[in-house]
Amino acid sequence: MPTLVPVRAVCVRTALFVGLLAGAATAPEPASAQAPSPADSAAVLLATASDFEGRGEGDIAQALYRHIADRFPGTPAAETALARLDAAVAASSRGGGETELRVWSALYGIWMGMAVPTALGSEGPEAYGLGLLVGGPAGFLAGTALANSRPVSLGQARAITWGGTWGTLQGLGWANALDLGGGERLIEGDILIHDDQTLEATMAAAIAGGALGIAGGLLAARREVTPGTSTSAMLGSLWGAWFGLASASLMDVDENTVWATMMAAGNAGLVGGAIAGSQLPLSRSRARLISIGGLMGGMGGTGLVLITQPDDDDTAMATILASSIAGLLLGVALTDGDGGEGDPADGAQAAASFPAPGALLNRARGGWSLSAPLPSPAQEPTARGKGQDGLIWKVPLVNVRF
Repeated sequence: MPTLVPVRAVCVRTALFVGLLAGAATAPEPASAQAPSPADSAAVLLATASDFEGRGEGDIAQALYRHIADRFPGTPAAETALARLDAAVAASSRGGGETELRVWSALYGIWMGMAVPTALGSEGPEAYGLGLLVGGPAGFLAGTALANSRPVSLGQARAITWGGTWGTLQGLGWANALDLGGGERLIEGDILIHDDQTLEATMAAAIAGGALGIAGGLLAARREVTPGTSTSAMLGSLWGAWFGLASASLMDVDENTVWATMMAAGNAGLVGGAIAGSQLPLSRSRARLISIGGLMGGMGGTGLVLITQPDDDDTAMATILASSIAGLLLGVALTDGDGGEGDPADGAQAAASFPAPGALLNRARGGWSLSAPLPSPAQEPTARGKGQDGLIWKVPLVNVRF
């Protein structure tokens, strides 16, 4: 059953078709009667690609560069096209994280504007008002300064932002596990205890944890971090915390041990997710799909518990835990080799990865697909004694790969 390619891909192919025809129509006549060589044809396409790039049509220009490199290897134009493709990929990999860094820094600044007065035991509203007034702008300016100091990829930005977020959560969790402040635990079951001494100590621990997390994220971001690695580390920490909570609940330990187990398991999940994301490697989209599989499994287990209504809480927790694990494993199996939407660092290559030559009807391992045909120049020999070889444009209609 034929499958239609996305509308965007068809539009880009159509633009390629128009661009190639425009390049052919505007190409100068050769000085001699001989047909253009492959190097000349590649040079014409390179000029067309440069024109598209100059007008801001980066996707079309990169697709043309890829076509030149595939069809005319060894020519000067192909070398130039490959160099420009590499530059586009490098630029895409280096950038992309500035906005996330600025937004998160502003939100973190607002949080600090509330947390610092609380940790200092401030009772008057003036301190909190000043914190809200200064915190957001100060955080935004700090994030902007960091983003402007060097190129920040999406993966590097995520390492910094999640480092600060996870560090803050770690501070809150360990403060409860260790009963910091000497008073009642800040969170006791579903009850929020308003003990001033405990509240101050817990906020101080959260601030310290956030600072350590940001420092760790900055250290990790000194090297390139792919979006897939940062996403799998983030999701791994959350899943690790859930597994720690569920396991500790099943072991029927005290409240302090539950918090400690949850925090430690979360850290293990963070490290495991980072290793999995960098070694497999996992794309950002696949990491999300796997996590959605686990979430759907956990929700399915919760639904099963609500329907069957088991006699004890351990059975209910074990059912939800097992269904979460099964959902994750199913997500891993079903997304094997699936890059999904891809990472932003691969955008230049993905935009230029159309089959060469592209045909109206294409057959590959994934099945049949329809697309706009991609014309290509070729030499057509004429009959002997009737002139020189001529230049023709081939428009493929069927492309079958076995």
